[in-house]
Amino acid sequence: DMLSRRDIAAEGEHRAVLEAYRMFAHDRGWVRRLEEAVRNGLTAEAAVEKVQSDMRARMMHMTDPFIRERLHDFDDLANRLLRQLMGRAEGAGGEDGPKDAIIVARSMGAAELLDYRRDQLRGLILEEGTATSHVVIVARALGLPVVGQAKGVVSMSENGDAIIIDGDDGGVHLRPTAEVEGVIVEKVQFRAKRQEQYRALRDVAAESKDGVAIHLLMNAGLLVDLPQLSASGATGIGLFRTELQFMVSSSMPKASEQERLYAAVLDAAGAMPVTFRTLDIGGDKILPYLHQSAEENPALGYRAIRLALDRPGLMRTQLRGLLKAAAGRELRVMFPMITELAELRQARDLISREFKHLTKFGHVMPRRLKIGAMIEVPSLLFQLDELHQLVDFVS
Repeated sequence: DMLSRRDIAAEGEHRAVLEAYRMFAHDRGWVRRLEEAVRNGLTAEAAVEKVQSDMRARMMHMTDPFIRERLHDFDDLANRLLRQLMGRAEGAGGEDGPKDAIIVARSMGAAELLDYRRDQLRGLILEEGTATSHVVIVARALGLPVVGQAKGVVSMSENGDAIIIDGDDGGVHLRPTAEVEGVIVEKVQFRAKRQEQYRALRDVAAESKDGVAIHLLMNAGLLVDLPQLSASGATGIGLFRTELQFMVSSSMPKASEQERLYAAVLDAAGAMPVTFRTLDIGGDKILPYLHQSAEENPALGYRAIRLALDRPGLMRTQLRGLLKAAAGRELRVMFPMITELAELRQARDLISREFKHLTKFGHVMPRRLKIGAMIEVPSLLFQLDELHQLVDFVS
């Protein structure tokens, strides 16, 4: 079972990815189409190939990039089933796989990556793939450097080629010359030296020359980001992007799932402050399970707070999860894309109603609740005096 592997952490978005993959495998529609193809006279192998081809044809016509990303999961599922039917249960990995291998592929399913032993792998290069691709999330959980959108790399590379991958800069060096290798070695040494300097400065107090303390906080959005909190020496999380949990899920995260994520973030931060930004979806952040109409200017259109206020159930579920997760701790909530004060008042009213509702039923509420707003829309600049009366902080 992929979920029981020791190199797969007990908590994190990658587990949700693998659970979603398991759901794909047990999907009744998928199984029904396979059974129908067999009843029509196809062999089991041919039935899998037909259903896979039909699914690919439908999904390739979809313009939603998130949905098209899920095509890789279905392809992986179909290919694994074909291997089972043909008596080749093992994937590309295994005991005899090459050491220090870098996988080069057009695309890949999350489970397919787990066919390889972790101690054999050093990196992953994909012609496709984005930061929210399932395989990328699992690779990050395994601590593997990943480079995506490397166009043409499959046709240019061959088995056994030497490859240098730079996960920080997104660079790929195929069949590097001795000169390039020397430059990379120097770069690695320089980076190691610089990291050592950073580690030496990590615990030094951040102060201006006139003695004013400055708090340096990090941004995060997934549980796999949290180990950087102590490693970086940050004094808290200045922005936790809650929408990423929704973007990596194949369906709307349940209230309990949201609450668990927020509680895990607060647990990891300990006494350090965490600012949760409520859902900033819309524009270029598309959820396949949430219908949105096309707009001329989606970046400043129907998104973030406007979308959330139009769907109060969505926002109230998230606010309820945040309030319950905080339980006796300070909770900092920030609303994005505020255009006018009426939006902020509505948002404050929703969180106030949830606070009263949970208190009525005996839930432990946050020790302190601070509400903030992001200043992103120019119109808000003309309302700053009134804004500061409604919030505890701005960003």
